[in-house]
Amino acid sequence: MIISIVGLGLIGGSMAIDLKRRGFADRVIGVENDPVGAAAALKIGLADELTSLEDAVDRGDIIVLAVPVDTATRMLSQVLDRISGDKIVIDTCSTKGAIVRAVKYHPKRRHYVATHPMAGTEYSGPWAAEPNLFAGRACIFANVEESDPKALATIEHMYDVLNMRPIYMDADSHDVHVAYVSHISHVTSFALALTVLDKERDEKHIFDLASGGFSSTVRLAKSNADMWVPILTQNRDNVLRVIDTYLEKMTAFRKAIDDFDADKVRELIGEANRIKKILR
Repeated sequence: MIISIVGLGLIGGSMAIDLKRRGFADRVIGVENDPVGAAAALKIGLADELTSLEDAVDRGDIIVLAVPVDTATRMLSQVLDRISGDKIVIDTCSTKGAIVRAVKYHPKRRHYVATHPMAGTEYSGPWAAEPNLFAGRACIFANVEESDPKALATIEHMYDVLNMRPIYMDADSHDVHVAYVSHISHVTSFALALTVLDKERDEKHIFDLASGGFSSTVRLAKSNADMWVPILTQNRDNVLRVIDTYLEKMTAFRKAIDDFDADKVRELIGEANRIKKILR
């Protein structure tokens, strides 16, 4: 099995590590346009070799598009145009609606399996890749009825090798759900970081006082803009609805605190504590 991975960053690089060491892939071919990233990927050993996109598509049994979603959306049709035989193409992008619609009527659509491994950290680049990144996490399979059953079974097995649990949904439902559980977390983290950085101009000791709670809350603000700008742009409508709901809750807290309404503050916190039943 030859796996061609386009984009050897956190997701693509981590996938390369575990698929190779667990015996799913006999050889990993990488495509990395950034010269610094390419040199790092080779030095770290994420891929057996680096080559062009065309060569990687021609030689790979499975082609993984682990690049930002706007790039993957543009690239997918070109890759499908070039494949032959039983080759399979997948993406690992955090939004699914636009990319699935882009190839809905492509003659080789059934060779494509739309996936979203729900794993990651705030770091990016080949040096961020790590083993066991995907273990125990969910992998979303979108619009599986549009994929060839044999291709789907192969990719299900691949993610099983990565110790991921499969979840199946349509692309639009996926984009709604991830807006709530992932995208809003990043937006609020970015906003909190901007707030604190603005305040820190006057109060130099604010970061000296930062505790573990602050660090965990603002951790996602270190995420790469090249990845998140396309995600937030493509999932614009869903993200805006979630932001509006978030602002309503912030307004409720602000009013209760401004009114010295301790009972209301306690009520809001109590309602929020119900999340403990979901997140253990």
